[in-house]
Amino acid sequence: MSPSPGPHALGAQVHEVLAPVVSGAGLYLEGVSVSGAARRRVVRVTVDLPDGPGGVTSDSLADVSRAVSQRLDEAEDLLAGSYLLEVTTPGVTRPLTEARHFRRAEGRLVTVATEGREVSGRVLGADEHELTLATASGTVSLPLSDVVRGRIDVELNRAGDGQD
Repeated sequence: MSPSPGPHALGAQVHEVLAPVVSGAGLYLEGVSVSGAARRRVVRVTVDLPDGPGGVTSDSLADVSRAVSQRLDEAEDLLAGSYLLEVTTPGVTRPLTEARHFRRAEGRLVTVATEGREVSGRVLGADEHELTLATASGTVSLPLSDVVRGRIDVELNRAGDGQD
C-alpha cells in the first residue's frame, strides 16, 4: 500500500479534478486547500469570477458547490473517507497579487506597495503589465512588476453608490 499524498500534493490533485467543473460553471478556481487528518479532512475550494468587476452571486456559489461536491463524490479514491467541503469566494481582504485581481477590483479603492512607496487610489484598469489608479493627485500608472503587494480598502459608502 502506498502512502497517501501530503496535503499540498492532495490539494494539487483536487485542484486538477475540480478545475474543469468550476470553469464549466463560468467561474475561476482561485485555490484549493486540503487540511486535517483522513477522518477530519477539510477541503476548501475558493472560486471567483474569471475577470472584471462584480461578484459571484449566491446562486452561482450554490450551483458550483453542488457540482464540486458531486465531482468529488465521483472521484471517491481521491478523498478516501469523509470530509467537510467549504466552497467560498476570496472576499475583500484577499491580497491583490495578479493582474486579474486588480481587474476584479476595477472601480474599487486600493492601496498598493512598491519597493519605495505606498499608493492609494481607485483602480481604473490593469493589464498584464500595468496598473492604472486614480489618486488624489491625478492618474498614476505603475508597472505591475513593481507592485509588491496590494489590498482593497473597505469603503462604507463607495463612490457612486447613491447614498449620502
